[in-house]
Amino acid sequence: MASKIPILTETAPPPLPGIYSQAIIANGMVYCSGSVALDPKTGNLIDGDIKAHTHQCIKNLSNVLQAAGSDITKVVKVNVFLSNMDNFAEMNGVYTQYWGDIKPSRTCVAVKTLPLDTDVEIECVAIL
Repeated sequence: MASKIPILTETAPPPLPGIYSQAIIANGMVYCSGSVALDPKTGNLIDGDIKAHTHQCIKNLSNVLQAAGSDITKVVKVNVFLSNMDNFAEMNGVYTQYWGDIKPSRTCVAVKTLPLDTDVEIECVAIL
């Protein structure tokens, strides 16, 4: 039976107790839960627009990946959820600053609502 190791770091927003893990390591991969633009210290959404929120989502994911022994350049798959596709270009303007020279595969979809009525949520999978 393959093992799975949960990741928990104080440098990213805490998961809802008993609901999900920030990430799971399994079979040499790190599966990160979706991240919204929460401040890890306050647990509140940060102020700002889609650009600031995208930066915070990726910062949170980066911290989870680091705690797992990986990093943003080892991400192979990203899923982006937007509350409004009108934010697509602005989100991409921030998104392209990350992930290293070889960008991961990606899906981006619009959804009806996101947690705390925010505008973006990002999840990813990385190699260790």
